[in-house]
Amino acid sequence: MKKSVFILIIFLSAQFPAQEKIMVWPKGQMPNSKGLQLKTEEKDGRIVQIKQTELFAFLPPKEDRKQMSVIIIPGGGYYKLTYDLNGFQIAKWFNTLGISAFVLNYRLPISPDVKQRELAPLQDIQAAVKYLRKNAEQYGISPDQVGVIGTSAGGHLAAMVSNIPTDYTELKGDWATIPTIPNFAILVSPVIDMGEFAHVGSRNSLLGENASAEKIKEYSMQNRVTEKTPPTLLVHAQNDKTVPVMNSILYYQAMTKNKVKGALFIFPEGEHKIGIMNKTELTDNWKTLCSDWLKNMSNK
Repeated sequence: MKKSVFILIIFLSAQFPAQEKIMVWPKGQMPNSKGLQLKTEEKDGRIVQIKQTELFAFLPPKEDRKQMSVIIIPGGGYYKLTYDLNGFQIAKWFNTLGISAFVLNYRLPISPDVKQRELAPLQDIQAAVKYLRKNAEQYGISPDQVGVIGTSAGGHLAAMVSNIPTDYTELKGDWATIPTIPNFAILVSPVIDMGEFAHVGSRNSLLGENASAEKIKEYSMQNRVTEKTPPTLLVHAQNDKTVPVMNSILYYQAMTKNKVKGALFIFPEGEHKIGIMNKTELTDNWKTLCSDWLKNMSNK
């Protein structure tokens, strides 16, 4: 038995080598920072503070590698990062599809180092998209097939980078010409609305406890969808009590109104736990649906 386990470990190590850690921001160019020297802090398997923005590369073998890549944005209510459960584990699954995956540990809006809280996560994902497009050849991927996947609050950030065209990175030179809007998006149990159907914890962390009506409307992502929003897949559970399913429904309605290509799958069960390991076989089908949707999109 032990021999079998040992062989399996060797096989997996050969198939999926250790991830590469990438510093997203060129040295001294991270915007919206007070210049504080923070330490990365972790509590109960969740990151609650990061020293600097990080991107972890998970690459399938070159022989199996497709041109498509995805940036994984972990959730955590904008006050922590579920970087393993909703980051590394999802990345390993994407590798089995031949898709290169990059897990983003972004600055949390509650960080004492950020000047404008709601912009810091957006700046980080925009910089990550630029980085992959600029260095696509190095990773054997296409700069025109870079997508994002976000879970929970990470889904809100994925929706933000999909719909906010303004480049907030402040990067200069040839960096400035690289677009920040991804080519596709996958939103799993996403936070979308900051009003009636909001996940209050995410709203308070991102916008503060006394956010104005104008700010709430601005950061409710169903209000930002346009005909330029990239193709988007939405997955949610009807019995999600943490982030109401109306979040995904509102976003999909906005997509339909603006003729944005995509799909919405609502499962009767799953709660706020749709991921790599799911309670029921039915909910686990989201991975098959996601894989088929990506294949269908790449064939067009």
